[in-house]
Amino acid sequence: MRRQEDISGKMDWLTVLIYLVMVVLGWLNIYAAVYDETVHPSIFDLSLNSGRQLIFIAVSFIIILAILVVDMRFYETAAWLIYGVVLFLMVLVLVVGREVGGNKAWLGFGSFGGQPSEFAKFATALVVAKVIGSIGFRMDNLRNQIILFALIGFPMLIILAQKDTGTALVFTAFVLVFFREGMSPFLMIVGIASAVIFILTLLVQNELYLYGGIGIILVITILAGKKKFKRIALLTIGALAVAGVIQSVDYVINNVMKPHQQNRIRALINPDADPLGYGWNVTQSKIAIGSGGFSGKGFLEGTQTKFDFVPEQSTDFIFCTIGEEHGWLGSLVVVGLFVTLLLRIVYLAERQKNRFARVYGYSVASIFFFHFAINIGMTIGLFPVIGIPLPFFSYGGSALWGFTVLLFILLKLDAHRGQVLQRL
Repeated sequence: MRRQEDISGKMDWLTVLIYLVMVVLGWLNIYAAVYDETVHPSIFDLSLNSGRQLIFIAVSFIIILAILVVDMRFYETAAWLIYGVVLFLMVLVLVVGREVGGNKAWLGFGSFGGQPSEFAKFATALVVAKVIGSIGFRMDNLRNQIILFALIGFPMLIILAQKDTGTALVFTAFVLVFFREGMSPFLMIVGIASAVIFILTLLVQNELYLYGGIGIILVITILAGKKKFKRIALLTIGALAVAGVIQSVDYVINNVMKPHQQNRIRALINPDADPLGYGWNVTQSKIAIGSGGFSGKGFLEGTQTKFDFVPEQSTDFIFCTIGEEHGWLGSLVVVGLFVTLLLRIVYLAERQKNRFARVYGYSVASIFFFHFAINIGMTIGLFPVIGIPLPFFSYGGSALWGFTVLLFILLKLDAHRGQVLQRL
């Protein structure tokens, strides 16, 4: 049997340190979110989220050890198998899963439960890296693009069937990976433009102003082109597309979205319209963060936290606890940690010597970026509330384990970056 190579000297310990700091800070803030000063419970109390989170952290260290022990070639060789097993578990959830918080996304094992959709992220990252990293793969090939979108589409559809729209949307982050690997930015530009027009349509009362403003932008942009026929064709297509998006807004809001999703859009546009109803979460979240001021109220001193004004404060809205108790400075530290981690992951991805590892690295960066940006954005009212955790900070075993697997598979691949499996 081949001797297992010692990778301790090649491990990226800076990223490991960032991971440990974030996990510990997350654990402390979970305790702060559930702390009751009348009882003075211990942070290790297993009846609290903080006590259970400590168990999840301990399991994470076992997972890390297993990832580092397994041969690095396993992750590429078994990518399809891992993807298939996770998809099977997700389909199984639809049959025998249990519903938690309105989402049927959990598999129960006695008193324990797991969320397979959290593991679908790293499984999809592996299989996407496997496909793109295959010899002769070209991103500009339509057939290849269809395969890639199908790979991220399957888990999205299953997760949507589980009524977990937020987690399903995370898979759109893979478009950033496709763009990095050579896909035309056209699709991404169209997607972003459609989202902007959709939101503007909700904000602007008079559609004529909206048509006029967007029309002027279209004309100026297209006139910059060189060929007259092409300019006219693009102008016509652009105008029809804009009109289609604008006219579809009411239909999508009233006939496609469910009532709670409609309320989340309303809360994004105008939370003050119903501060005690659909605007409650966002309003209380902003109050909690704003009340922290520059340096915060102090650890375990958050009044908004203690009196449970913000729902789901140890999970989706954990950033409120950070903002209230540690203020602008604490929030800056957390944001700085995430930015540093993201930059480090991109650096690790770029220095890989095989395409599989590089694509996987960018997949990890894209997933973390989506979670970080959307979670913090929804707590301060920049994005609608879609219910996704803040990596390493939000309470939950499945989320913590899923993010840990994502990160440490990359660290394992990076530690063996000198072993070239195939040409870039």
